Amino acid sequence: MTASRDGDTLQTNDEARSAIEGTHDEMKLRLLAEELSVAKETFETGRVRISTHTHERQALVDENLARERVEIETIPMGLRIDAVPEVRQEGDTTIIPVVEEVLVVERRLMLKEEIRIRRVHTSERHQEKVALRHQEAVITRHSDDTGKADATSVTDLGRAKTEREE
Repeated sequence: MTASRDGDTLQTNDEARSAIEGTHDEMKLRLLAEELSVAKETFETGRVRISTHTHERQALVDENLARERVEIETIPMGLRIDAVPEVRQEGDTTIIPVVEEVLVVERRLMLKEEIRIRRVHTSERHQEKVALRHQEAVITRHSDDTGKADATSVTDLGRAKTEREE
C-alpha cells in the first residue's frame, strides 16, 4: 500500500483504485467540480446636477375675432286681431308680438306693436404681442476620477450640447 500526497488529502492505492470503477473495457473516473460565486456591489462614480433656465420671447397673435350683437326695434302696429300671434322668425330677425286688451263695449285684441330682434355679425382683425417662455436644462456631472466636470445643456428642442469645463 503506497500513499501519495495530493493537497491536504492522503490517498492510498486502494482508494485510488476504488475511484476507478467498471470493467477494463469501461473505466470511469470520478472528478470534482468547481463552483462560481458572483456578488454585486454598488458604488458612486460621480454626481449629476440638473438646473433649468427659463427664456422668454415675443410672438405675434393674429386671429379673427367674431362678435354678435343684437339690434332691437319697436314698431307700433295698432291692428285689431282675433287671436294672439305666435313668435316667428324672418331670416335673421325674430318677431315677438306684444298684445293688449282694450276695453270697448266688447273685448277685442289689438296688435299694439312688434319687437324685432335682428342678429348682426361682424368680424375684425386682432393683433397682440404675447410673451412665450421655454426652458433649458443644464446637467453638470462631477466625476470622482478626474476632478473635472462635464456640462450638458438640453434645450426645449431636445438637442444636447456638451462642453468640457476645466
